[in-house]
Amino acid sequence: MDVLSDAIATMRTGTPSLSRARVGRGGWRFEPYEGTGFHIVLDGRCWLLPESGEPLALGAGDVVLVPRGRAHALAFGDAEPPSPGQVLSFDVWSGAPEGRAPAPSDTTTSVLCGKYLSDGSRAHPLLRELPDVLRVTAGMGRHDGLRAAVDLLARELATPRTGGQSLVTGLLDAVFVYLLRAWLDERPASAPGTGWRRALTDPVCTAVLDALHGDPAFPWTLEGLSRLAGVSRATLSRRFAALAGQSPMAYLAWWRMVIAARLLSTSDAPLSEVAARVGYGSPFAFSHAFTREFGRPPTRFRRASGRP
Repeated sequence: MDVLSDAIATMRTGTPSLSRARVGRGGWRFEPYEGTGFHIVLDGRCWLLPESGEPLALGAGDVVLVPRGRAHALAFGDAEPPSPGQVLSFDVWSGAPEGRAPAPSDTTTSVLCGKYLSDGSRAHPLLRELPDVLRVTAGMGRHDGLRAAVDLLARELATPRTGGQSLVTGLLDAVFVYLLRAWLDERPASAPGTGWRRALTDPVCTAVLDALHGDPAFPWTLEGLSRLAGVSRATLSRRFAALAGQSPMAYLAWWRMVIAARLLSTSDAPLSEVAARVGYGSPFAFSHAFTREFGRPPTRFRRASGRP
């Protein structure tokens, strides 16, 4: 897998939730949560009111990501925050019967709202560079892939059919990937905090990242990686650290533990197999490294995640 796909796969947990509504006036407040929220405006207009900062005017084709689950609100019909009587939490709203939603008016807005549950301890540094609120417009002629994924998602929700849950989950993944691609494409490489933006376009870093993500269990060495990238060990260490924020071997050690955490929380693979899949020949050595990274041994981590 590539860096972006791996970053998304290891961060999220469970199945994303999604709700569709057609709203005329009022609004909802979304309380803080452990996850990544998103809003897609299919038609009409509304306002996103972040916890801090200026309101964002949203229109048809706008896709908004709230990557750290910060509190925010959506307001319909005007630019004012929702009144207390119109406020519902994200979880209450997404599971509420249709009659609880604000009634349509002459001017209505059709929106998709949902969230990914995620584990912040496994967040890739690329995703940590995202702003608190990320907005991308998938209008005519802009980000065609994102626009197509949004259209397919809306169509699938409008006429549910057999296999719809799998399709919706896959389309949400596609929206997420296209949204991040658009953010990377639109963000200047010279902008502050864009180390990973540059790392993903730097030929030396890309060669190393492709190798590490392609086979994380391989017994990589700095010398082997430098030969692969076609530079000296000193050049590789300096260049990778400048863009990725750590050395290639430190990144590999962290990435292996992230993969292991996902395996422990989503599979019943024995500890020896998990250790082998992340490059450790000894379960004891793996357990020691995992405890150092996550503060508890693999068996306790697995129990806490709900696995037997």
